[in-house]
Amino acid sequence: MTKPDPRNTDLFKRFRQLSSQLGSDILKTQGAGGNTSIKSNGVMWVKASGTWLSKADAEDIMVPVVVDPLVGALREGDPRAEKSTDFVVTELNSSGLRPSIETSFHAAIKSPVIAHYHCVNAIALAVAGDRDTALAARMSAVSDLSWITIPYRRPGTPLAREIEKAATSMPDVLILFNHGIVVCGDTTEEVADRIQRVTSALSCEARSSGSADIDALERIAKNSGYHPARDSESHAVALSKVNRRIALGGSLYPDHVIFLGTEIGVLAEGQSAADLEAISCREGREAPKMLIVPDKGILLSGTLTAGGEVMVRCLAEVVSRIPEEKSVVYLSNDDEYELTHWEAEQYRQALDRGSERRPA
Repeated sequence: MTKPDPRNTDLFKRFRQLSSQLGSDILKTQGAGGNTSIKSNGVMWVKASGTWLSKADAEDIMVPVVVDPLVGALREGDPRAEKSTDFVVTELNSSGLRPSIETSFHAAIKSPVIAHYHCVNAIALAVAGDRDTALAARMSAVSDLSWITIPYRRPGTPLAREIEKAATSMPDVLILFNHGIVVCGDTTEEVADRIQRVTSALSCEARSSGSADIDALERIAKNSGYHPARDSESHAVALSKVNRRIALGGSLYPDHVIFLGTEIGVLAEGQSAADLEAISCREGREAPKMLIVPDKGILLSGTLTAGGEVMVRCLAEVVSRIPEEKSVVYLSNDDEYELTHWEAEQYRQALDRGSERRPA
């Protein structure tokens, strides 16, 4: 039986607008991060893997999947639930893209409309050692909304299984440790309103850090494959001793590992980026994609994609919101290994590299 196509309805247009708005706010969504979904007549339309939510209103980036068979596969431990490609409604998938790797958790949550995004305020609170207490205090401002926390699990079926356990309680908000946030509702308008209210409740003041010394960075980057970060706010990682300490302590969330790797380079006084490249070459290892020049700013590898560059901004926003006195919970070495040896994320990175050749 042919599935109805809702894409020309006002309901779907509002959903695309919500997705685009969410993707256009860098404090909520960065690059290809985050995903949204809407369910109708047993089919869920979810953002395609590797695409940018900010383009949802202009491009065909939503992929249709059948919900019940996918949820059944998740519960049965069927490996097909990981990529969800076997549950795509092919005749409606005009883009030919894969569904998001997080499709299975969207299916496991019964709410008709779901927005998952990497809110920097939520992440800053959700990596703190006292996160349970801190989040409870913040979420008391929206006491009419039900909310839960989800322990860190690798995105994909490990996270989906954890969320599926909690889905029966039909929470309005799920805060994912070391990852982000999920806001659910019956309509796009309800989800939009909840996003606004939760954002306000979780809002954290960013630490002031001054301005980058672009002239010095240009000199330090000379004759290397690096350049100063183009986004002025990204330099905050290097311009505060506290920010540097937190950023260098470990990986805070998955997309940092996926797009920037597990190593951030630090240049010593008088050292150039070309010096560091030469050392990396002699040691037979890849040079870091991101370099901190203490109290001057950030240098980025010319190989970094647009998706990688916005992850530098995300890191700056997150570390600037973590108070100096707070302990921080980082991803483990095993967590990092899972992410860096994951075919699904290699696919997403390939799409990100391909986007460099397409008009914005």
